[in-house]
Amino acid sequence: MAEKLFGTDGMRGIANTYPLTIDFCTKLGTVLGHNFCTRKHRIAIARDTRISGSMLFSALASGLTAQGIDVLDLGVIPTPLCTTLTPQLDVDMSIMITASHNPYQDNGLKLINKNGDKFADSDTAKVEELLKAPDTSQYDPQKIGRIIVTDTGIDDYFEAVSALADADALNGMKIALDSANGAFSDILPYVFKFLGANVISIADSPDGYNINENCGSQHTEKLSQIVVQNNCRLGIAVDGDGDRIIICDETGKRLNGDQIIAYLAKYLKEHNLLKGNAVVSTLYSNMGLGKYLRSIGIEHYTSAVGERYVIEKMREVGSNLGGEESGHMVLSDYSRTGDAMLAAIVVCLGIAESNKKVSEIFPVFAPFPTESHNLRFENKEIINKILDNAEVKKCIAEITERLQNHGSLIIRKSGTEPVLRLKIEDEDAAVAAHEAEILLNCINLCI
Repeated sequence: MAEKLFGTDGMRGIANTYPLTIDFCTKLGTVLGHNFCTRKHRIAIARDTRISGSMLFSALASGLTAQGIDVLDLGVIPTPLCTTLTPQLDVDMSIMITASHNPYQDNGLKLINKNGDKFADSDTAKVEELLKAPDTSQYDPQKIGRIIVTDTGIDDYFEAVSALADADALNGMKIALDSANGAFSDILPYVFKFLGANVISIADSPDGYNINENCGSQHTEKLSQIVVQNNCRLGIAVDGDGDRIIICDETGKRLNGDQIIAYLAKYLKEHNLLKGNAVVSTLYSNMGLGKYLRSIGIEHYTSAVGERYVIEKMREVGSNLGGEESGHMVLSDYSRTGDAMLAAIVVCLGIAESNKKVSEIFPVFAPFPTESHNLRFENKEIINKILDNAEVKKCIAEITERLQNHGSLIIRKSGTEPVLRLKIEDEDAAVAAHEAEILLNCINLCI
């Protein structure tokens, strides 16, 4: 069975290797133009700061314009701005060229429908089938599209920022910001200065190669040092395309996405802003999060792993807050998808109101002890072999049975990388460690 091209958050791989080649992307542009851009004959494309972004844009635009589709070039902007702008641009769809938190060598494609939502599984499945089928596209010399450079950026964010906070709302708050040398490099420091914060900005000089390099949401060591050295109130890190946020307190301690979800839930509830009295996180969130939310009277729902599934569940239960342990935070009153900057603003507003140190606020809840392992392999076929192995299946079933009612086991393939993610948690740390060792030994024996 051929490996799917699209995972939980679009397509991802190494730029200039299949499928992220100019030949493939030109064909993809043709397929999208012929089959998905049939109403307005317009599409918007944005990208992050990777060196390969312009190359992939050019290839996609070639295939699209050859089908008579006008391409709006949004330039370098964060993913949440792309999804927010899409419904306003009178387009059939948009594409975000990004590999999110991955290094510069990688890139990817997020397909977004006219409403600003990421393509559903059924839509990406249709795209994959069309890519496999013989090319039936028609080429008309009288129908060639244009590339239209569209000026977007900071001004487009001010409406959402204004809905959250007044100018100078963070007056005097000393904050260290890490923009991951990514799409937020200009916007994030500018907006926080507009809100009155005393900003120390790092990783805000992208050169095409340094995106996420020892910086951003995945690498907060330097941010932690800057916070401590400069007596900052807190540090905020985003990833390359701006849909993940990680925070560190004034001691430099890193706080993960589950803690941020808990804090946002508490803040919104206290300000009568939490819709449906409900919060959504994924199955990968720590069990302590759900226990905490229920303790303060908030309904907790879980979804499959992936921001798109969080958003679907939020709409189903009528919530305006959801997120992932990885740092995706969705505040749907202000943004259609995870938006690191808007989430950071809400967190800072709460901290400013509290007059407390961040270390006195976080951790919001006590997490269950956890054993997490990200096992990287040469390719996804090896992962499929592991998961199909009878002994591994038996081991997983036995551990799941033993953890019932006081712990959990999650084992899943990454949707974008050849990585197998294992997570075992239990109220007893020794139990979690023991069960993780058993599973890892079983996996190693079958490789």
